[in-house]
Amino acid sequence: MDEFLSAALEFPAVIFGAALIVVVCFWLLVLAGAAGHDSFDADLDTGPAGLGGVPVSVSVSLLVVFSWFGSLSGTVLLRHSETGTATRAVLAVAVLAGSLLLAWAAVRLLVHRFRRYFPAEPPPSRLDFVGSVCTIRTGSVTATFGQAEVVSHDGSTAIVQVRRAEPFPLPEPGAEEAPLVLGGSGLLYAYDEDGEFFWVSPYDAALDPGPNTRPQRLPGGSDS
Repeated sequence: MDEFLSAALEFPAVIFGAALIVVVCFWLLVLAGAAGHDSFDADLDTGPAGLGGVPVSVSVSLLVVFSWFGSLSGTVLLRHSETGTATRAVLAVAVLAGSLLLAWAAVRLLVHRFRRYFPAEPPPSRLDFVGSVCTIRTGSVTATFGQAEVVSHDGSTAIVQVRRAEPFPLPEPGAEEAPLVLGGSGLLYAYDEDGEFFWVSPYDAALDPGPNTRPQRLPGGSDS
């Protein structure tokens, strides 16, 4: 046990040992819900190193673990070798480089085998806004003009172009058509890729049938 601790506190094992402590603390935060396993995916690209396809935290954690184990094993072997101080220092640097290289090769092999279990998320699309409630930001919305503000799933807001179908079908005979004016709420129910705008209809939370109710027809008589 004493020999293990001594080797773990010697160069180069101590370098990867410190990194290993950081990795363990990170995954404890993930288990506690204080951090996400994909927290660093937007900040670091491991694809050029051949480690892409899995969350950065996973590949880096494996790299640190394998490097620590390799450097610790090499440090133990150096302690039992009968080499001079200068030669031992050179061999320690070689152990550092070799541990990194072997760890990279091992992690790359594992990533290649298991990356299919981490499907890539589709890139954000304007179609993600379809079905969202928006706030009108222009004086009115017509068939040729209108803008609205919509909140995306990550909490950010975006200004989108909106249009209103004319004539808009009334909910029942004799009812007045709900206005789409500044500050009013609307429902983005379709996206026009050619015109790059959303079709919007008046929205009233009190009349919302719920997520399981599917509208029967869209303006113009086409099935939804």
